[in-house]
Amino acid sequence: MNKVELLAPAGDMSKLKTALHFGADAVYVGGSKFSLRANAKNFDGDGIKEAVEYTHARDKKIYVAANVFADNKDFDGLREYFVNLEKIGADAVIISDPGVLALCKEVAPKLEIHLSTQANTTNKYSAKFWADQGVKRIVLARETSLEDIKEIRAFLPSDVEIEAFVHGAMCIAYSGRCLLSNALTGRSSNKGDCVQACRWEYSIVETKRGGSPITIGQEERGTYLLNSKDLNMLAHVGQLADSGVYSFKVEGRMKSPYYVASVINAYRKAIDLYYESGKDSALPAYLSDELYKNSHREYTTGFYFDSKDNVCLDTSQPKCEYEFIAQVVGYREDIGMLEVEMRNRFKKGDELEILSPTEYWNDVLHIDKMYDSDMIEIEDAKIVQQRVFIPTDKRLQELDILRKRV
Repeated sequence: MNKVELLAPAGDMSKLKTALHFGADAVYVGGSKFSLRANAKNFDGDGIKEAVEYTHARDKKIYVAANVFADNKDFDGLREYFVNLEKIGADAVIISDPGVLALCKEVAPKLEIHLSTQANTTNKYSAKFWADQGVKRIVLARETSLEDIKEIRAFLPSDVEIEAFVHGAMCIAYSGRCLLSNALTGRSSNKGDCVQACRWEYSIVETKRGGSPITIGQEERGTYLLNSKDLNMLAHVGQLADSGVYSFKVEGRMKSPYYVASVINAYRKAIDLYYESGKDSALPAYLSDELYKNSHREYTTGFYFDSKDNVCLDTSQPKCEYEFIAQVVGYREDIGMLEVEMRNRFKKGDELEILSPTEYWNDVLHIDKMYDSDMIEIEDAKIVQQRVFIPTDKRLQELDILRKRV
């Protein structure tokens, strides 16, 4: 039985390294142009080359998003972009626009093409059409149910893969094709510049009542009737795999390295557990609890089981039970200390929880003593990105994370 692929978001090099460290099989990134996350740090030409080399050195794969809906003026740049991606060895490019797809096939024939979720593929006939155009992987629309996925899988050639989102923020519009941002601010969501207007607070107006707004009574300030819950399919990895989904995609190129670490770690362990047991058994509490330790809205299973409970009416603000305290730089065997880089303030006497892909996951690190880079003992780590040395016998790895309950 071949394992499914766990595909992680990588908005910058730090997130890419974090994703691979915590068990992703592949990452997807965006360049400084042509990607639907224009406000992420993204990668320039040299940055993408470095990302490809780093990923391939770890025997993992990297896919590059070029999923904008292109204007005529974009095509000269796209031509050069695809030629370069093929040259540096990107494993695939993610495309939504038919004209962009045709150009890619012409100028970079060896570059594998994945069809973006923006193409709104919800049925087997559309999927087969795209397969006939040379697409090697189809990222299905989020609106596709598990039953539909099974039909699509059976209808496609065996060498065409199916990818689907399993976790993260969902868009209120059909497969992300939203015009709210354009209409209210002039910033195009389909060019990667979305302001997330669906998260704003709204009132509803009945036109025959003199234009007076009627507040929907979820709370005293109003409601968030366009605000989607977050997708969470951790408890259903076996059903997804059995339906024919090959690549499990996590949303979040704009999210923090801590978010990427926590989510990828949980899905890595859930997927491995499924294959070890050979069945979709009940999810252990320690795994399901992990997804409440990072920033999230209320959770939903989206449209996989025909759920109608996808709107988060009470608030647009995500919740987070834990705070990212420090990232591990490495373990200093010569002095028996852990070297970390501070992200949020911590003090002597604190108990920090470990986030790691190793056996140290969820273990507690007691801060009995700590030292600055001059090996002067300190009581309080309060300088941003300060290097701190902590005596311990816990040999944590570079990119492991320390966190604390809020």
